Amino acid sequence: MEIDELTAAEERVWRAFPRGEAVDFRESAEDDPEAGGHWGPERTVRARVLRALLLAGPRQDGETASLSLAGARVTGRLDLQYATVDHPVRLRHCHFEEAPRFHAARLRELNLSESFLPGFVGHALQADGVVRLTRTRCHGVLRLGGARIGGSLYLESARVSAPDAEEPVLQLNQSAVGGDLWAPGLRTHGQIRLNGAAVAGSVNLNEARLSCPGGAALDAETFTVEGDMLVRRAEVRGWLGLRGSRVAGRLDLSYTFLSSPGGSALWAPSTTIGELWLRKGPPMEGALNLRRARLEVLFLEPESVPDEVLIGELTYTSLVPHEPAERRLPMLERERNGHVPYAYEQLTAAYRRIGDDHAARLVQLAKQRRHRHTLPWYGRLWGLVQDVTVGYGFRPLRAAGWLLSLLAVGSVTYAAHHPQPLKAGEAPPFSPVFYTLDLLLPVISFGQDSAFAPHGWYQLLAYVLVLTGWILATTVIAGVTRTVSRQ
Repeated sequence: MEIDELTAAEERVWRAFPRGEAVDFRESAEDDPEAGGHWGPERTVRARVLRALLLAGPRQDGETASLSLAGARVTGRLDLQYATVDHPVRLRHCHFEEAPRFHAARLRELNLSESFLPGFVGHALQADGVVRLTRTRCHGVLRLGGARIGGSLYLESARVSAPDAEEPVLQLNQSAVGGDLWAPGLRTHGQIRLNGAAVAGSVNLNEARLSCPGGAALDAETFTVEGDMLVRRAEVRGWLGLRGSRVAGRLDLSYTFLSSPGGSALWAPSTTIGELWLRKGPPMEGALNLRRARLEVLFLEPESVPDEVLIGELTYTSLVPHEPAERRLPMLERERNGHVPYAYEQLTAAYRRIGDDHAARLVQLAKQRRHRHTLPWYGRLWGLVQDVTVGYGFRPLRAAGWLLSLLAVGSVTYAAHHPQPLKAGEAPPFSPVFYTLDLLLPVISFGQDSAFAPHGWYQLLAYVLVLTGWILATTVIAGVTRTVSRQ
């Protein structure tokens, strides 16, 4: 392209390029790029001129060429697909009339911050440095699927929406980011897709507003984050999906509102997470799905647990903050699939690790009571007997209380009404206490019950004491066996 074919604005950009100088057409810092369609020829640059500069622009010895342009209206399509660009590309505060095309391009750096885009095509883009879309407004699909970014990807306060699109509005699936995915304050209307993506640093979505009601606001299946994933003080309307993902550090959802009525607000089965923080947020609308997840630390406040959970095979090492068992047990009772014994075992193990044996016993007792409701009537009846008598072995002092009470009743009754000896002159001296113990304790004999025989109602009382003794002995043995085998 010859310089005499350029407009005055384009010539200014052309002459600045070989020296790496910045060209700023803005009349004030408040210029709105979204309204840039009305900017005149003094601020208009054709996309084909920019393409010619980047691919075969002039050079100047001793200088580093770069395209640094602000406040311009770019007409036509900036098409750099499959191109290799050896210069930084900085097109800030610009208004693009057509979606730039960077498919499979190789770049050193790309900066489209605070610009207006009707869309962006950057599948398989490769950038040696950073890609900046800070405060960019994209009224179309932003495609970066399969991109390879050596530095960080910046999307802070960006706005992405495509009302008529039937595909995700922000596509980062299968992408790889060598630094951070930095997007605090991001606003999206439509799905974000991060399936199979990998971030070597951290992900920051603090104060983001993600909206895709009835669908996936963030679909990040098999997503990998080597650092932290921060989603603090955010608002997510639509489900947040992390199935099969791995977050090496902390997944922090503190103060965040998750809403997906009728579905799973947080869908994270089979995930591996260092620490999951669910705290201080408003009530979650939708289910919490952590089935088969593996967590080192689960920071979960009871107030943050929704009305429905799926926690079958959820494994965690630590559960914080420390709460009484009475405040943790309602979470297990909200399991969508009914009784899940493994969930009770995990909670028991968490209490035992911190030495709270009392809470651990309460959880095990609640597990047996929940299991009882799944049994046939005779199983429920026998379970009720074990519960009332010894608390399924976790409250053994109850058996002592029952025995002492029955011992007192029998001793007083038979002290007032001695049973007749079976063989007069051969019976030992009668002792109401040891006679009652003979009836109550099936494996111990003091020689009293075989020497005396009550009659009438006193014989009926003897039968009751014998039967009760056997029940108490059986339930105590069953409870002790259960406790010992578990320990």
